[in-house]
Amino acid sequence: MKKAFFTGLILVLALPFVYLPLLSLATQWRFPLLIPDELTLQHWTQALSIGGISGSLLFSAFTALAVALACTALGFRVARTIARHPHRQTLVAIAYLPYAFSPVIYAFCLQFFFLKTSLNGTVAGVFLGQFLIVFPFTIILFVNHWTPRLRAMEELVYTLGGTPAAAWSRVLLPISRPALLNGLFQTFLLSWFEYGLTSVIGQGRVPTLPVRVYQYIGEANPYFAALGSTLLICPPLLFLWLNHRFQQKIHA
Repeated sequence: MKKAFFTGLILVLALPFVYLPLLSLATQWRFPLLIPDELTLQHWTQALSIGGISGSLLFSAFTALAVALACTALGFRVARTIARHPHRQTLVAIAYLPYAFSPVIYAFCLQFFFLKTSLNGTVAGVFLGQFLIVFPFTIILFVNHWTPRLRAMEELVYTLGGTPAAAWSRVLLPISRPALLNGLFQTFLLSWFEYGLTSVIGQGRVPTLPVRVYQYIGEANPYFAALGSTLLICPPLLFLWLNHRFQQKIHA
């Protein structure tokens, strides 16, 4: 019974990774057929030749990577300061505030400032908006990484005559490499899948891949929506594989 339950659970979790690519390759898929009548690359060729979805894919990848790098680097450093601050608990509680309500409501709260600075509907505005919602997550993620043991190791470097640069390059960063990679992966995925804030701040003029997928859904175009969704699920699969390889390398 237990084995059957876990087998069924795995099948349910794997279903979207099979259904979406099949739907993107289908010309027609009518109930109650389990597989489409015909599989073709027509939708992929058409979408990529037009350039809309390929442009959104590249833009989303660039934006997510830039947001992930900026938030991980800055959040890692700021979390170190907060972890040693006497009001640590209060500051960490403040970092949770952006997640107390939905990204759309959060975006409407910020929209006034974006309008005043003429950042609404711009690439810079979308980047800043995503940074504001991803950065607090890095504080929450990294603040517990800065343990008293790590602080003692840093102070030991200074006791032995080392400089702050040596402490970072020879102790803190090498020890923190797994945490930094984990933070980079997670912040990339947060930015990659972000829709609510991007749609409000970008005003539909900054077509990231999630925005493009929702446009296809609104146009009742399931095949192109499935195509965009297939592209959306590729980074999580890639990161899962990279994380698995990295963990194998650590424990080898």
